[in-house]
Amino acid sequence: MRTSLITITVSSLILMGCTDDASPPQVAAAASTVSPAQTFVPSNQTELNTAGEFLSAYINESGLDTVSFSTDVRPQDDFFDYVNANWLDRTQIPADRTRWGVMSQLNALNEERQRAIIEEMSARTDLGENAVGRKVGAFYASLTNRELVQGKGNAPIADALKSIDAIGSYDELATYFGASNIKGGASPVGVGVLPDPGDSDTSIAYLWQTGLALPDRDYYLKDEAKFNELREAYPSYIGELLALAGYAGDEQTAADVLKLETDIARGHWEAVRNRDMKALYNMVPVSALNERAPGFNWANYLRAAGIDDQTDIMAAQIDYVETLGKLVNTFSLEQWKSYLRFHLLNASATWLDDAYRDAHFAFMGAKVSGQQEQSPDWKKAVRTINDLMGEAVGMVYVDQYFPDAYKTRMNELVDHLMETFRVGIQELDWMSDETKQKAESKRLALVNKIGFPDVWKVYDDLTISESDPLGNVQRASEFEYRRDLAKLGKPIDRTEWSMTPQTINAYHNPFLNEIVFPAGILQPPMFNMEADDAVNYGAIGMVIGHEIGHAFDDKGRHFDSRGKLSEWWTEEDAEKFEAAAGRLVDQYAAYEPIEGMRINGSLTLGENIADLTGLTIAWRAYHAALGDAEAPMINGLTGDQRFFLGFAQSWREKAREERLREQLVSDPHSPARYRVNGVLPNFDPFYDTFGVTPDDGMYIPPDQRVKIW
Repeated sequence: MRTSLITITVSSLILMGCTDDASPPQVAAAASTVSPAQTFVPSNQTELNTAGEFLSAYINESGLDTVSFSTDVRPQDDFFDYVNANWLDRTQIPADRTRWGVMSQLNALNEERQRAIIEEMSARTDLGENAVGRKVGAFYASLTNRELVQGKGNAPIADALKSIDAIGSYDELATYFGASNIKGGASPVGVGVLPDPGDSDTSIAYLWQTGLALPDRDYYLKDEAKFNELREAYPSYIGELLALAGYAGDEQTAADVLKLETDIARGHWEAVRNRDMKALYNMVPVSALNERAPGFNWANYLRAAGIDDQTDIMAAQIDYVETLGKLVNTFSLEQWKSYLRFHLLNASATWLDDAYRDAHFAFMGAKVSGQQEQSPDWKKAVRTINDLMGEAVGMVYVDQYFPDAYKTRMNELVDHLMETFRVGIQELDWMSDETKQKAESKRLALVNKIGFPDVWKVYDDLTISESDPLGNVQRASEFEYRRDLAKLGKPIDRTEWSMTPQTINAYHNPFLNEIVFPAGILQPPMFNMEADDAVNYGAIGMVIGHEIGHAFDDKGRHFDSRGKLSEWWTEEDAEKFEAAAGRLVDQYAAYEPIEGMRINGSLTLGENIADLTGLTIAWRAYHAALGDAEAPMINGLTGDQRFFLGFAQSWREKAREERLREQLVSDPHSPARYRVNGVLPNFDPFYDTFGVTPDDGMYIPPDQRVKIW
């Protein structure tokens, strides 16, 4: 999975985390005006009782799963465990998952729903050859038919392997690296497209560090027992894949590949640094690349990547790009070929025969991620289609599972929280009037998108075959890449979405100054049309506030109302913000989810600010909605209590140690427990609601509590 600037910068609720082994969503581009009603509706909807059983716990007057509350843990000592302990005790993580909780359960339900939609598409015989439904059905059929690849070894990627074998010079190697952006091969540097942070009305191309098979640079460089164990086992896996394909898989060849990746990792920026858009925004004239970054054939690279017509390019990790030539020339062509062969085999293994698939799972799935069993092919197929043709399925999904009333209610909630945030800005005692006025201008311009795009993507020019699974993946990936390239130099399409409607997530995009809530997350227990207002404000209200908060967190605050990098704060106000943010960094850095591994407070700062902001806005909005009325008692609980309980149950989750370890080194989100227990000690109304005193575990002194927005 290749991390890009888009996935780093689009701040989401559970960024890259709602599915356990799916790729990040492609950046969507709007291209059609098909309405959901014109799409394919399954005539025989599959019963989804198994996937949806967990919902029954929340379908009651309060919207709370009170059975999961603990009688042994006091809310004043550990609120996450108080709300979730019984659920944690009785719940086992499914064998094919690396974590399990509300978001994972909703995702499992939505995967079943997507499967039903796709299988209906696959079964239809009345669709034209170029109908999008036929393409989705054929794509799914190809990915779930193991007979297409079983016993065929590396034949499905034989041509791609031959192209690696044929590389005869470093100039040709640069050409391969460039073409890898289109064809899906490996490269130490990749290409992407995004709105220009310096001119938010046009798109630019950017270069991004890539080239690692393991999840993060720390897996190669950190001296930690588990990472050391993985590094010791990794060469055996490298050698196994190469040997299966008929190449040298000896100890030295595998060691060379690991050494090469390790050197790439040394050049990579750390995750914290990659959050700094100002540091990443390095525009370089293409004509100056050979001077700025010598020793690499940039002309060949850019031509093969399809961006040789660009005048300027953003070299994100600039010092890494500048030393790329030295890195490339440190290794022989044969060493690079072994690296490229391994990466191609590793990336393709899921869709090759069992020997490759099983080897890939044994290392990448079991050892690295902690999965106990492989996901069934239908799940992998659904995830791949969601990634590459997701809006085609999304049109049907929203028609079936997202009533108009949901969108109406969400718009009301967003408007209500936005108004609450307006009042909150004006009441800040640490911010000057000058900065408040500019913050209000940005708030007014913040775009709200709910449910699904107004304009849908089309796939008319995409070729899909029922008999070519890997070819379909490659063609669909190339199709999306070229769709992105077509944006270069053109006005920004502000209607496009970066997630499919069925995705269990939400996000803020600083480049477009927008907050987006896909239909997928708008269901119980996150959003419950039948539940008490208190729980809805604690759950989806906090999510809405979280995404609003991203527009004003440590990263979002550097973008103006149009999504352009701009320092609109007074110097004094910026210093006050950074001082408060620094205290939050220190708080989270004290948490140790795994013995010897603490939360990186700097990496998670933006999400922690957004969590605190979200809870604050949601609480104020709930009380504003009550007006002069008093919330009813339900199940012996006050409205204020239900608000916090709804918040905490929405973040319930269990994770395998391997998944948690990966999260701590690379994910900007704190683990679920600390998204509850890290926020609440900073929030005064929590103390009042549950009578928290200095003798309790959730207490921190008033002068240490962080309040920003």
